[in-house]
Order: sequence, then C-alpha cells, then structure tokens
Amino acid sequence: MLHAVTTTQATERRMTPTFPDVTLATERLVLRRYEEADQPALTAMMDDELTAAWTSVPAPYSAVDAREWIARFAPAERDEGRGIVFAVTDHLTQRLVGSVHLMKTNWRVRSAEVGYVVAPWARGEGYAVESVLAVAEWLFGDQGFERMELRTAAGNTASQQVALKIGCLSEGVLRSAGMVRTRTEDGRWAEVRTDVIVWGLIPEDLEDLDDLGSVGESVV
Repeated sequence: MLHAVTTTQATERRMTPTFPDVTLATERLVLRRYEEADQPALTAMMDDELTAAWTSVPAPYSAVDAREWIARFAPAERDEGRGIVFAVTDHLTQRLVGSVHLMKTNWRVRSAEVGYVVAPWARGEGYAVESVLAVAEWLFGDQGFERMELRTAAGNTASQQVALKIGCLSEGVLRSAGMVRTRTEDGRWAEVRTDVIVWGLIPEDLEDLDDLGSVGESVV
C-alpha cells in the first residue's frame, strides 16, 4: 500500500501543469527567461533602496543572489508548476528594465499572483504597467486563466498605481498581513508590519482599458 501511494504521488508530480517557456513582446519591451548574462544587471536592479523596502529580497543583494535566482529559483518556478519569471528588457537596447513574476499558481481555479520590480534608472517610463499588462493579456488570452491577483503594501503607492492602470479592482485590506523594511537611525534595515491591499484582475476588467499609449503615463 505504501508503495502504491508513493507511485501515485510521483505520477501526480510528473503531471503537474506548467507554463510554456515563452517570450512575450510589446511595442517597447521583450519579456523572456533570465539568462546567465543578466547577472550584473539583475544585481544592480535588485540592490536598490526601494526594492529592499517593498520586497523580501536579500538586502544587500549580491551577485551570488542573482546567480542563484537565474540558475535555480526562476527555472524551478516554471518547472515545478508554481509560476513563471520574466526578465523585462528594452526592445532596442536589450537592457534589463525590470522583472515580472507570476507565482502561487492555482491550476484548478486558474489564478495566479503577480509581482514586479523596475530598475531604478527605468522608473517613470511606464515599464511596470506595460509589462504586467502584457503578462495579464497572455495569462487570460493564451493560458485561459480567470484571475490574476496583486498584493501591495499599504504605503507602496507606486505599486498601487500600477494596479489601477492595468484595470485591477481593490478587493480589500488584509490587516497587519505583510512585512516591509525601513532604515533605522544607524543605517540598518528593520522589518515592520504593514497592512496589505489585495487587488484582483479578471478578463472582463481589461475590456475598458485604454491603449498602451495612455497607459504609459504611469509614474512607476
């Protein structure tokens, strides 16, 4: 009996659905898998004050962290059916401008949560809106999903602007449900609790969106 259960579990793991290994493109951006050559740009993008404040990435963020993300973590997200990670690059220069991560995928409900980061030098150009919207359209249109969720810390107004501009609706506040970082007087990072706003996007929400030209006015 034990052997039968183990065999069944192994079969289920092999049958876990996964996202295809795809590349997405918008007018300005290419969203693709991370490559080894992205390591220096990824390190620079993630070793940033705002990124450290609003995410759970290591702070400071090192080249070792970037190599681990590229070589192990990002591929495992797709291979093991949890989600998919996109490196967001400029179409003309191929420069890394951000990252989009679909995670916590529920294949039965056809839903996933999205997270994103924009490089410090690329903020204010609408890259977050453009890239997350591209992922949402692919998730709903090509993959047949019915919901994309986004969670923002209560004080992260820039991320909330992204949610609004891609058509998300605020669905409520999870009180004291998250952690953010703040600098102490001696310059170290300290974690503090925060409320978390839950945003939801379903296919119907995209129908009233403006085209990407107007969306590009995002301050993120």
